[in-house]
Amino acid sequence: MSKAAEPDLAEQARRLFSGPIDFLKSAPKLEHLPDPTVPEIAFAGRSNVGKSSLINGVTNRNKLARASNTPGRTQELNYFDVGRDPIVFRLVDMPGYGFAEAPKDMVKRWRFLINDYLRGRQVLKRALVLVDSRHGLKDVDRDVMKMLDDAAVSYHLVLTKADKIKPTELAARITAIQAEAAKHPAAHPLILPTSSETGAGLAELRTAILEAVLS
Repeated sequence: MSKAAEPDLAEQARRLFSGPIDFLKSAPKLEHLPDPTVPEIAFAGRSNVGKSSLINGVTNRNKLARASNTPGRTQELNYFDVGRDPIVFRLVDMPGYGFAEAPKDMVKRWRFLINDYLRGRQVLKRALVLVDSRHGLKDVDRDVMKMLDDAAVSYHLVLTKADKIKPTELAARITAIQAEAAKHPAAHPLILPTSSETGAGLAELRTAILEAVLS
């Protein structure tokens, strides 16, 4: 049985995410990052993939993460403190990507910020790459996966909005994504289907996050 499936780890994760979770700061540039004193778990995903809703769902909060009314507007790393001693870590809400209407200079700044963060953040334990279940992997997702591979940052592929498609379609989507993930050296083999609306998969995601923090 994997750590992610162990009942005691799942219960520990449940209690942890039911405890203190606070917004720490926004970092528009690397020099604004908090001191690298605790493990970090980063959420990445295309604009409108449901990242803010998933962060709110996994943390049992309604308004911890806020979605911008204009996709691609937020170009900062948003930090949230989770837990108290002896287990303390941070969730990092990365800027959404893949926004067609964004100016080229904004896209360039995003790429530099994220690339430098991924390569230079030793406390980054794992990234969570969010993928819309209805659409599967897009080329912009593959670009981010390559960035993570190149930076040697382990990552999970997390399917959002799993309630929006039929179970048979979801199963086929997971199989296809597993096959593609197997070609990427930094991709974790476990694909995590979730729904922020129904709560499906959130317990498994919390457990996977804690497993990464403790690794």
